[in-house]
Amino acid sequence: MPIFTVVDSILLKYIPQPSVQPVFELIKNHNVHLKIVNERVTRHGDYRKLPTGQHQITVNANLNPYRFLITLVHEIAHLVAFQKYGHSIKPHGREWKHTFQYLMLPFIRPEVFPHSLLPLLALHFKNPKASSDTDARLSLALKQYDPPNDKNFIFEIPPGGLFRLYNGKIFKRGPRRVKRYECIEVATGRIYLFNPNAEVEFLNE
Repeated sequence: MPIFTVVDSILLKYIPQPSVQPVFELIKNHNVHLKIVNERVTRHGDYRKLPTGQHQITVNANLNPYRFLITLVHEIAHLVAFQKYGHSIKPHGREWKHTFQYLMLPFIRPEVFPHSLLPLLALHFKNPKASSDTDARLSLALKQYDPPNDKNFIFEIPPGGLFRLYNGKIFKRGPRRVKRYECIEVATGRIYLFNPNAEVEFLNE
């Protein structure tokens, strides 16, 4: 019978219960110092090796349990890939992809994730991206498990509609160019390309 620890009880607040024990084992086996931090709008988590040699992973506290789990394993995969293949590899290259696939495989099952997410996760992990946010279908499905907020995805903004970023800058949504949307910053007239599922504040006029 597994021993229930303080770390387990903390993890239980953030990830699905069936994933707690295997995640704890990953943290313990790879000497991870896990920090749960306030929301950062530019990233869900990160990994860094501290000058002390300890491996620090930070994950945003506001993520829903499924996104938190994916993010945590994503960052542990960085640690494992660098240890196995060396620090000359690309951060999200072939070695990291294979490592992330291997580490996530035990979690992609109905005891951990809702049935509605399983086929999207299976598809995503055939070739995992640098961020699950760049997988529009998976990102939209994961959003259904977030607490209600006032944010919209870029693709939900009507053409010509105005939206505000986290930094206060206001943009007008333009046409889609291949995979991204061309948007004009109102104050400067400069054109920027946005991921379709970037979350923004829609400004109803």
